[in-house]
Amino acid sequence: MTDSDGAAEDPDVRRVVEVELPTAYGAFRAVGYLDRRTGTEQVALVKGESAGERVLARLHSECLTGEVFGSRACECGEQLAAALRAIAQEGRGVLVYLRGHEGRGIGLLAKLRVMRLQQDDGLDTVDANLALGLPVDARDYRAAAGILRDLGVRSVRLLSNNPRKGEALRRYGVAVAERVPLLVTPGPENLRYLRAKRERLDHDLPHLGGVPGLP
Repeated sequence: MTDSDGAAEDPDVRRVVEVELPTAYGAFRAVGYLDRRTGTEQVALVKGESAGERVLARLHSECLTGEVFGSRACECGEQLAAALRAIAQEGRGVLVYLRGHEGRGIGLLAKLRVMRLQQDDGLDTVDANLALGLPVDARDYRAAAGILRDLGVRSVRLLSNNPRKGEALRRYGVAVAERVPLLVTPGPENLRYLRAKRERLDHDLPHLGGVPGLP
């Protein structure tokens, strides 16, 4: 399949629109995509020239509670801001904002049910998902890889504490040259959540070692 200019289109995503987007972190180019498999609308914020090797990149899962409402139960809003600042400072990079990834892919209402189990029954984020018969992590990164390919990204320096994201990108044909930590200061409301990420989901969170009450 080719586009009107004769270039091959990505089989997983279709580029729909581009527009300049001034933000609190600097000017970006917003590139809108349609996921061909699911119909989900996705967007990438691009700074500078995206094509090439070792592009600083963040695959960011949407989180309404953390990013819009400022929930302190997670670190998602702070990570989003930190990633945009890092890319702006670098002067080159891509943030792929992944809609459909709410609650590690289980959806907003299910995530709220998980949060209630954490509050009422003391379950961690993994056991709460399992108690509801939900997958621990239902996210898929096929569309993210397609977006990076469409932008000409050949390898990334991945802003993430989650080794599984890098493994997923590699499975979909995007090389990961390096994983760059994206650590934010923990607070009393999210310490248990972050510990579960570290101990049960393999996240690399060495800064938790210096937090009182955590091993």
